[in-house]
Amino acid sequence: MKSIKSSGFDFTWNMRRLIEDMIERVPLLQHIDLSRVAICIVQARKNVSHGIYASLTPMRFEAGSKTTVRRGKSYAVQQLYDENGREMLYILSFYLPRFMETDFNEKMITIFHELWHISSNFDGDIRRMPGRCYAHSTSQKEYDEQMAVLANEYLMTNPDAALHRFLQYNFNDLYHLHRGIYGVKIPRPKLLPVKSA
Repeated sequence: MKSIKSSGFDFTWNMRRLIEDMIERVPLLQHIDLSRVAICIVQARKNVSHGIYASLTPMRFEAGSKTTVRRGKSYAVQQLYDENGREMLYILSFYLPRFMETDFNEKMITIFHELWHISSNFDGDIRRMPGRCYAHSTSQKEYDEQMAVLANEYLMTNPDAALHRFLQYNFNDLYHLHRGIYGVKIPRPKLLPVKSA
């Protein structure tokens, strides 16, 4: 889970610095232990504006359970550890270049959108909303409107502009400014069958 050293802009390192500052400045995010959140980049298959910009992968199931039962069989998520042997509870992925093709405000909303999915118990599960659509409640539009409020609250604390300046650029401009973009890449974890004792 290491970044392949290269010349250019280390996207995942810079994103981690920004998110660390967001957690510090926004009380509603302070349950997040970023040392147990892996941040990575994923190459979007097509350079188009529509599609997934970012995603959060929980490494546990409902209420932090390590296993789940599907069709009568038990499964667990393939575990991921950092270089110090610490187990990761979430993987936060940014799809490039697509994420960088949105405007600054949409990038900020996207980051908060994914961070808000992290359970308030920080147990490896997602935050579950009331109702059938437990990921975004009844309206993703209302969900993102709330994330826009959080993003604005963060900016109102007057964070160091150097932390989020890279979000002002699109992918090509950032790439040419730094003569490259690189970061951590993580294979999607597999769902593994659990052998019965």
